[in-house]
Amino acid sequence: MSYQKPAHIETILKNLPNKPGCYLMKNRRGKIIYVGKAKRLRNRVRSYFTTHADGNSKTLRMRSEVDDIDFIITENEVKALILEETLIKKHKPRYNIELKDDKRYPYIRVSWSDAFPKVETTRRIINDGSRYFGPYSAMWVVQKTLSDLRRAFPYLTCDRVIDGQDERACLFHDIKLCNAPCIGAVSREQYRFMIQELMDVLGGRAKAVQRRLVKEMNAAASELNFEKAAAIRDQLQAIDFITNKHKAVGKNLADHDVIALAREDRDATVQIMFIRNGKLIGSDSRMMNNTEGESDAVVLEQFISQFYAGSGNIPRELILPDQVGEARILERWLSDKRASSKVTIHVPQRGDKVKLVRLAQENALESLQMMRAQYEADTTRHEQAMAELQAALSLPRIPNRIECFDISTTQGTAIVASRIVFVRGAPRKSEYRRFNIRSVDHSGSDDYQSMGEALTRRFSRWKAAVESADELTPDGVDKDETWRLLPDLLLIDGGKGQLNVAITVLEEFGLSQRVPVASLAKRIEEVFVPGQAQSILLDRRDEALYLLQRARDEAHRFAITSHRSRRRKLSLASRLETIPGIGPKRRKLLLKHFENSIDAIRSASVGELAQVNGINKEVALAIKSHLD
Repeated sequence: MSYQKPAHIETILKNLPNKPGCYLMKNRRGKIIYVGKAKRLRNRVRSYFTTHADGNSKTLRMRSEVDDIDFIITENEVKALILEETLIKKHKPRYNIELKDDKRYPYIRVSWSDAFPKVETTRRIINDGSRYFGPYSAMWVVQKTLSDLRRAFPYLTCDRVIDGQDERACLFHDIKLCNAPCIGAVSREQYRFMIQELMDVLGGRAKAVQRRLVKEMNAAASELNFEKAAAIRDQLQAIDFITNKHKAVGKNLADHDVIALAREDRDATVQIMFIRNGKLIGSDSRMMNNTEGESDAVVLEQFISQFYAGSGNIPRELILPDQVGEARILERWLSDKRASSKVTIHVPQRGDKVKLVRLAQENALESLQMMRAQYEADTTRHEQAMAELQAALSLPRIPNRIECFDISTTQGTAIVASRIVFVRGAPRKSEYRRFNIRSVDHSGSDDYQSMGEALTRRFSRWKAAVESADELTPDGVDKDETWRLLPDLLLIDGGKGQLNVAITVLEEFGLSQRVPVASLAKRIEEVFVPGQAQSILLDRRDEALYLLQRARDEAHRFAITSHRSRRRKLSLASRLETIPGIGPKRRKLLLKHFENSIDAIRSASVGELAQVNGINKEVALAIKSHLD
């Protein structure tokens, strides 16, 4: 599917200004499908329409839909960043990287501008004179923290107008969870002093508070006021619990966020660890959509700009695994939001910060694997994907069983075809199979012939299984079921050429009317089906496309793994055959004895080599000398 740049698009590209700003790409219906920012609009927008962009499937797919380009000039790059985030949030363009599940984290809010400040939870930070502490990873963590705080600092929770003239206090005063300024038990100054110490504890400055309380406790004990001493002791224990339940991560770390990224196929997860006053107070993972074809640096940059856009709690430093291209602009933008001090972006090379990045990366990978496992177990999404796929490809039935084929080769050597099976939207690895291609001359590569051989062998086994009289093993297992069952959709990795090969093979076996077939071309993720000249472009957000991509990527992964394994074996065999006195028979004996491991053969002693049948001491010495 070749791309021809429309004349009006060329006119737009030639007349774009070389100034900072945002650009908005629109489709034929005038809908915004992509928003970007640029230091120089002309250079950035033109880059999408050059041959350098041809290797990016996402860019190819996007520009094939572009019918118009608007732009907005800004004063500088920071203003462009702010505008880009605003436009993305407003229009939700289909091709922009998207922070999935844009949830707000819970914070503890202290209404310090009030005469008698209250302490409460919130997910929204506003500039109202209040003090905010967090973020916390979950609301239950905030509520548990407040429960502990209240034992140490019995703050107000009621809606009374506090003037100190009430006749009686509420029940919370009786159970020592409120110090009752409503009846004048404490003055406004005393109450605000207590709240200030509460904020000191939340802000990681608890030591001064603890030292004062220890002195008061000792003084009360010396005066034999044991009831007061016991109350202060309980207060100290509550503060200890609050300050010690968060993990200390480093004496030189203050307010930092550690960010790491994990990616697999088209899935991406960002892990963020919140460090405040040297302690890890929380960690969370967030999914990113539309990341295919984008570099890690771009994904991280988009995460930072979207994640901190609505956050009022900006740390002094972001710790990243790799540098991002817009680091300077992001630092200026974050510093403006923080206001109190400059924000820096740092990529550590050694020390505690490197360990934290590694920990965040490990957590990101675990989160990604958990997400994929949850998706594979999500039958509702699988059913939606299969229903969408049946409608999009006009399949005669729901594609409960999908078989996908892929070819892997390196310059025509060790060609391997893979077949993977998805049943009801989930991989069934017990039915994965590989085919070592034999019909192709290894001096060159012929993907069509390789695909033809793999499909022919697959359906030859179907024919043999159907004709077989011995359907079950003695224990009642249908050993040929994986070959006897025909797919509801045969999926081929490739374009029209590979699809035509599959159609020819199906016709040879009389299956062209029984087995629906389609091919998925990776260039712009277009689907080809028999009898239709134009490809089908599924919406990028469709579960149907995601299902096809997962099947194709899994077939590719399995083919690559099989291909590498076969190449290692061929390499090992060729190395052994160059040793004097080692022919095919002795080579097989060595491989069998050492379980196909060249490392095991290389590390074996002369005595251990000589224990192999057919290998005497002289030959063992030759092997050892050659491999060393």
